[in-house]
Amino acid sequence: MGSKVLFASVKYNKYDADVTLPAKFGRLIDRMSQEMALEEVVKDKWTAVKMHLGRGIGYSTIHPLFVKLLVDKLKGYGAKVFITDQVVEGARNRGYTEELLGVPIVPVCGLMNRYYYEKEVDFKTFKNVDVGGYIHDAEVMINLSHVKGHGACGYGGACKNIAMGCVTDRTRQQIHGLEGGLEWDEELCIHCEMCVKSCNHNANSFDENGKYRVFYHHCTLCQHCVKVCPTGAIKMNAHQYEDFQKGMAICTEEVLKTFKPGHVFYINFLTNITALCDCWGLTTPSLVPDIGVMASQDIVAIERACLDAIKVEDLIPSGIPQGLELGQKGHLFERLHGKDPFVQLRELENRNLGTQEYTVEEVF
Repeated sequence: MGSKVLFASVKYNKYDADVTLPAKFGRLIDRMSQEMALEEVVKDKWTAVKMHLGRGIGYSTIHPLFVKLLVDKLKGYGAKVFITDQVVEGARNRGYTEELLGVPIVPVCGLMNRYYYEKEVDFKTFKNVDVGGYIHDAEVMINLSHVKGHGACGYGGACKNIAMGCVTDRTRQQIHGLEGGLEWDEELCIHCEMCVKSCNHNANSFDENGKYRVFYHHCTLCQHCVKVCPTGAIKMNAHQYEDFQKGMAICTEEVLKTFKPGHVFYINFLTNITALCDCWGLTTPSLVPDIGVMASQDIVAIERACLDAIKVEDLIPSGIPQGLELGQKGHLFERLHGKDPFVQLRELENRNLGTQEYTVEEVF
C-alpha cells in the first residue's frame, strides 16, 4: 500500500470560493489533524514552520495567504508557532510579516547566525551538520516546501528545504562542496560581472588586475555564478551531483533526529513550479501548470508523489530559457538540468526515512 499522501488539487468545477485551492488547503490541514494526529501532536508545543521565504524580487514562493491559513489552524490547535528560514532578511518585501501572519519570523541560527548545534558526520569532505538552534529546540516541525527545479540536484522540495535551510552556511558549503570547486578561465571571461551580481553572499569579485577572485569563507558553492556566466568561463572542476544529493539526505537525517517520531509533518506546494530555486531572488515562468498541495508524514513518499505529478508532456515552453534544448531522457527536471532528481529519494529511503511506495487520497 505504501505511505499515505493527501492531495488537494487546483482543479475546480464551478465558480465558487469553496472549491478553490485555499479552501481545499484548509480542509487538507483538517484531514492531517484527523488522520495524522496533527492537532494532538502540536498542542502546547513549540512548532516551527520551516519554509523558504525567498529573496530579491522572486515572487514564486508559497503565497502568504496559505501561510496565514496554516498558522491560524496551528494556533487554533494550541500550538506555539513561529516561522523560520535560513535567511529571513527581506521577507517583509514579499509579504511575510509578523503583523500579517501573527507569529514571530526568526532566522534558524538566530540574529547573528551563531546559534546552532554541531553534529558530526563522515561523508567524504562533508563533516559538520550545524543544526540551527531554532530548529533544534522546536518540538514539532511543519516542513512547508515549495516544489521547483534546482540547478545543483535537479529538484528542490522537502529534502532540500531541510538540508539547505535548517543549517549554517558552513554546512551548506560542505554539501555544495561535494560537487567540486570553482575554476575560472580567463580567456573565456568577458568581464560582464554577471557572476558578481548573482552572488547572494558577496563572495566573488574582480581585482584591480581583472582577475576573478572567490572569498571561500563566504562562498557556499551554490553555483549561481556558474549558471549565469554567458561564456562558460566559470565551471565546477567536478560534477558529483549524486554526492551532493547524498549529502542533502545525510543532513536531512541529522536534522530529523532532533525530533521525536511523528513530530515532523510535510506539506509540499506544487504551484509556480519554476526552473530554479527560490534563493536566486528571481522568478521565471512556470514549467508546468499548477497542480495543487500534497501532505504526508513520509518525506520520501511525498517527494516521489510530487515528482510523479510533474510530467514532461505538461511542459509550458515559456518556462525554459529561449533557445535551450531539453535533454531526451528522464524526468522533466533531469532533461532541464541534466541531473537525476531521484538520487536523493533513493538515499533517503536507504536511510530508512521513508518509502517511495505511496497512495494518494484526494481532499475535495
